[in-house]
Amino acid sequence: MSENAMGSTMVEEQFAGGDRARGFARDFAAHRRKSGALPVAWLERTMRSVGLEVYAQSFSRKLPFPDETHERYMVSGTNVYGILRAPRAASTESLVLTVPCGPDSTNNQAVGLLLALAAHFRGQIYWAKDIIFLVTEHDLLGTEAWLEAYHDVNVTAHSPAPTGMQSSPLQGRAGAIQAAVALELSSDVVTSLDVAVEGLNGQLPNLDLLNLFQTFCQKGGLLCTLQGKLQPQDWTSIDGPLHGLQTLLLMVLQQASGRPHGPHGLFLRYRVEALTLRGINSFRHYKYDLVAVGKALEGMFRKLNHLLERLHQSFFLYLLPALSRFVSIGLYVPAAGFLLLVLVLKALGLWMQLHEAGVGPEEAEAASGPSPPLPPAQGMGLASLVAPLLISQAMGLALYVLPVLGQHVATQHFPVAEAEAVVLTLLAIYAAGLALPHNTHRVVSSQATDRGWMALKLVALIYLALQLACITLTNFSLGFLLAATMVPAAALTEPCGPRPLYAALLVLTSPAATLLGSLFLWRELQEAPLSLAEGWQLFLTALAQGVLEHHTYGALLFPLLALGLYPCWLLFWNVLFWK
Repeated sequence: MSENAMGSTMVEEQFAGGDRARGFARDFAAHRRKSGALPVAWLERTMRSVGLEVYAQSFSRKLPFPDETHERYMVSGTNVYGILRAPRAASTESLVLTVPCGPDSTNNQAVGLLLALAAHFRGQIYWAKDIIFLVTEHDLLGTEAWLEAYHDVNVTAHSPAPTGMQSSPLQGRAGAIQAAVALELSSDVVTSLDVAVEGLNGQLPNLDLLNLFQTFCQKGGLLCTLQGKLQPQDWTSIDGPLHGLQTLLLMVLQQASGRPHGPHGLFLRYRVEALTLRGINSFRHYKYDLVAVGKALEGMFRKLNHLLERLHQSFFLYLLPALSRFVSIGLYVPAAGFLLLVLVLKALGLWMQLHEAGVGPEEAEAASGPSPPLPPAQGMGLASLVAPLLISQAMGLALYVLPVLGQHVATQHFPVAEAEAVVLTLLAIYAAGLALPHNTHRVVSSQATDRGWMALKLVALIYLALQLACITLTNFSLGFLLAATMVPAAALTEPCGPRPLYAALLVLTSPAATLLGSLFLWRELQEAPLSLAEGWQLFLTALAQGVLEHHTYGALLFPLLALGLYPCWLLFWNVLFWK
């Protein structure tokens, strides 16, 4: 534990409200079935009865196109939250315990435990920070609405689609949020607690918060997992490192997706360290009740209560092969750096070739007297690069804008739903890029020579290297996956040589193929392999969810691929078919 304020103190957990938590959970489930939605009035009444300041926030949002995964389009709901004021300090800092409630989620036990913890915390006098107990409706949409209102911002107001969040202002606030824990329980009994750390656009919480969770799991004898996998017990044999590598690859794939893998992922955007804890009830013989989970949460909040400043001592950039081990940024960044070095050296080689071809006649003139001027075909031909660059960027812009804007036109002329229209338009524009060499050759001067494709490849290599470097700095996993697939093909591609082989390599390492392959690898690592038909269906769903999450939460994977990497990949496609 790097943070001294949390590592130098001991706490004794006293939570014993398991029966009370189960009673709250039963009442919540009954009122929820009766009303068919979140029982706002019951939650407000119950939170007041345990001594909290209670407030409600209504929100509504129109999605850019129907979300077929959750079957919603026009979303409206209510968030309920109660504030436990700190008796020993002013309301300058706060902690959050949140429970998401979706229309198809069974999170009743988590709500019951939240209310029981609120009642227990209300009877303690040592709190130096306000504690916010938050119950959100519609999962991440409710969390996003509450966070935007709490910080008085609207991060999706400038979205390309008019889907900004509409919500009522918050009537009550606590201090600046220091940390948050999201809780998801599907049963009164859990066999393990799984922790999710990957946030929006690959953000990660401070490592001390994860260490704090593991410390109290070990203290209470709770079995904790990462990516749904137990920690290796023996690191000396080959099985331990292989198991750790499997867990690490799962984290890399989840972080590269840029999706918030739980409500905590949206807190990270506001510089709030957060985790999502999921209670798993499997067939393991370890069984724990709500008291054990409540004691772990009580211990975490009491340690966080000791913080004098935001968590900052430990790492923010890391990879996890297990909960007890991590790989720091200084160890894994050189791997991406060496891949980017390949692009730099290849670009340097092309520059030298172009330079030698340009200075050769001048050297010959100095040595043997005047010579006839170069014909136009031997010039640098920079004008011939304008058409491929502009057309490639135009295709990327069309890939980004047209699927959402043109969905209604597609549904009027074809028998497809809005979400299907978005995905099919994406695929159609993406495939149309394969015809670009024929289109650009009609614009490019017929006098372009070998120096033309060399100059185009030089520009494409520099463009790709800059993009991958920027992506790697913000989301290492995404940058490394893209570099590992695109760099070899980018370095080898040229119009002379085995063109069919280079074309197949380019297609297999394109952004879409990388996404498809990552989905198959992800399910294989989860020990739930996919058939080809299932993989294709999951790929189409991932495309729709990627576009939706960009417009809804601000996920950057879709614009990065559409506006940056896809046009860059088209430049290499033009190099391959250069005439």
